[in-house]
Amino acid sequence: MSPALLLLILFVAALVLFATEWLPVDVTALCLLGALLLLGLLTPAEAFAGFGSDTVLTLASLFILTQVLLRAGVIEWIGAALTRRVRSAPRLLRAMLGTVAGISAFTSNTATTAVFLPVVSGVSRRAGLPASRVLMPLAFSSILGGTVTVIGTSTNLVVSGALPASGLRPLGFFELAWVGVPVAVAGLLYLFFVAPRLLPVRDAAIEDTLRPYLADLTVAPGSPLIGQTLRASNLGRDHGLTVVSVGRAGQMIYAPGADFRLEEGDRLAAEGPSERILAGRTHLGMVSRSEQKLQEERPDEARPGDARLFEVVVLPGSPLLGRTLRESRFRERYGCSVLALHRRARTEGHLGRVRVQVGDVLLLQGPAERVAALGESLAVLGDLTEQQRDLRRAPVALLLFLGAVVAGAAGLLPLGVAVVVAVALALALRLISPEEAYRSVEWPVIVLVACMLAFGGAFEDTGAAKLLTGALSGVLAPLGPYGLLGGLFAVTVALTQPMSNQAAALVMLPLAIGTAQALGYDPRPFVVGITIAASNSFITPLEPSCMLVYGPGRYTFLDFVRVGLGLTLLTFVVSMLVIPLVWPFQAP
Repeated sequence: MSPALLLLILFVAALVLFATEWLPVDVTALCLLGALLLLGLLTPAEAFAGFGSDTVLTLASLFILTQVLLRAGVIEWIGAALTRRVRSAPRLLRAMLGTVAGISAFTSNTATTAVFLPVVSGVSRRAGLPASRVLMPLAFSSILGGTVTVIGTSTNLVVSGALPASGLRPLGFFELAWVGVPVAVAGLLYLFFVAPRLLPVRDAAIEDTLRPYLADLTVAPGSPLIGQTLRASNLGRDHGLTVVSVGRAGQMIYAPGADFRLEEGDRLAAEGPSERILAGRTHLGMVSRSEQKLQEERPDEARPGDARLFEVVVLPGSPLLGRTLRESRFRERYGCSVLALHRRARTEGHLGRVRVQVGDVLLLQGPAERVAALGESLAVLGDLTEQQRDLRRAPVALLLFLGAVVAGAAGLLPLGVAVVVAVALALALRLISPEEAYRSVEWPVIVLVACMLAFGGAFEDTGAAKLLTGALSGVLAPLGPYGLLGGLFAVTVALTQPMSNQAAALVMLPLAIGTAQALGYDPRPFVVGITIAASNSFITPLEPSCMLVYGPGRYTFLDFVRVGLGLTLLTFVVSMLVIPLVWPFQAP
């Protein structure tokens, strides 16, 4: 059997596995690479070259840089700034969708959706809108923004990295913007004016998953809350925090009214989910009394860069039972600060006065070795360290990210070099720990890309690409260049539904290039068409951004078909109009 025929058989088998997901996509890609090696279709050097390619290193570095921005609270800060400046809820929602599209042009659309999910949900409640009317547009706007730059999605970067193997230059940093910006603008207008008529009306489920905590928060010097009433501070409406009581000058004010004015040094007993309490400490200039005392007592063990955040549950037999945290001398005994406490029944008063019961969940901050030595009376439920934000590091994090983007876009440095240097500086400056950096990399995507780059090389070397594109060109030649572009776009969109966007793009790329060259067309417009089609997946909720909102919005599969089909058709029409104008079918 000829090598070309063998490779085509493997190609079909991989397509079936990608579509059915009988195996995870990265495992399928590894199996494909193993088969190429065993059959002698690739040498070990050729097979493993993809793992050391600049595309893979750039992808991994961008995953880490996005996490650096999240840890520094940069994206959350942008959302908070919008909330403060735009008071009309409908206008705020539209401004947020536009902002999400802009941010996702430079960061992971999945991360952007995750950060804005609670913010947009809160705005929708304030506007009296069900979450189902706003969360799907949130996911779709983050996907639309990814079409603007080469780093907007991993799909764009993967296509760009695969082009040199076919003798084509990589995509320019803003090259896709010529079609990406019109697609994003048209898509946002669709989300503003058409989608609301198609979206379902269902109650939100997002708050069902948030565990309410009670925390002691002190209004620190310089806090924006100083001098504001509780009504003006919007602690409940915008920040999801309920003030149970306020301690001031030795007096306790229970259930303060909306006109109660806050002062520096006020101790607030605030109730809310852990995410909102941590965000309140970051954005509102409040400090945890317990954390403050631990830093005073054990400064060497309470460095912010070393501290981790954990949820622990109090077990039967614990020496804490029936005693307050102060009486049990929790800080002295365990070397950790208790930021907040959760109990099924609502607790009243300040955290320091609550007597601990079996089943109470404590939000702890402290060194990892201290948490590991808690003993048998406290069980660790989970590590929430990555929910912490430190706005003091936001300027440095943003400067590193923008520096890498500008250096890569302006050609001062190769993009891969720029982002690797930025990651190295972020690690050196302790903006992120090495452990968290490794966790932030989406390794299945890295493995998939590296394996498929090797497969692309084998596809060309064995002659399988010529064999398949020759057959396709005979069928597609009568359609002309517009028919070919439309057909490739439609097939790519269809493939992105059952398989990952990156896999669909890498499968279609050699077919598009080979067919275009066989018919005498410039491959560039067809490459761009495939990239746009693979990056815009709206018809099913299988895109990671869509999966994030699928449960909280209580959507059904058909909801995405109903709303996403029109957006996909709009993307198709805009692409068909713009792509030939910017990238002519006939090379000059």
